[in-house]
Amino acid sequence: MKTIGLLGGMSWESTAEYYRLLNELTRDRLGGLHSARCVVYSVDFAEVEELQAQARWAEAGELLAGAARSLEVAGADLVLLCTNTMHKVADRIQQALTVPLLHLADATADAVRAKGPRRVGLLGTAFTMEQDFYRDRLEAGGLHVLVPDAPARALVHRVIYEELCRGVVREESRTAYRDVIAELVAAGAEGIVLGCTEIELLIGERDSPVPVFPTARVHAEAAVRAALA
Repeated sequence: MKTIGLLGGMSWESTAEYYRLLNELTRDRLGGLHSARCVVYSVDFAEVEELQAQARWAEAGELLAGAARSLEVAGADLVLLCTNTMHKVADRIQQALTVPLLHLADATADAVRAKGPRRVGLLGTAFTMEQDFYRDRLEAGGLHVLVPDAPARALVHRVIYEELCRGVVREESRTAYRDVIAELVAAGAEGIVLGCTEIELLIGERDSPVPVFPTARVHAEAAVRAALA
């Protein structure tokens, strides 16, 4: 099995989920006591969040590129950036590597197409929902992307940063997210992309009348396939 490099800490809540998923999926594929070969570089999310808030994306890209190089030096054969939002600087990270960066949006588009939907609602941070770096990548993968209206985007973003990234899961937030999903479905969404890895702590299939696509799981599945190829 190839060694998977995890560039995480954004937040560590979702990075822990990545680690669990990679090991469970490897065990399911190989059986017995098998687990994933992986190395982890976990950044301080407070530093990254400050750069996000100040739109200092070039600095954030340099920080993460350096971390990614450390993963390659440590033996990673491929790298996962364990966050949707910071795929805004994915190109800068890939430039720093000689091994592949497995792009989360590409893996997600492949997973959605395999199940049939073409019109999807996207939930994520405000950066992911409102900027084009992620939506354009999904649309290049053959999808039509819908996002919530401005008040709903603000709610989704607030819950991510103030609750989920801190390990707080509230039933009232789940109800609010269900309402946002219902609005996206009414607008024509045939599936819902959980485009922030922490959202999987809150929302699952039971919360949506259409299929949901949990991006951390999708990403981990693609990584295990690549590592075992």
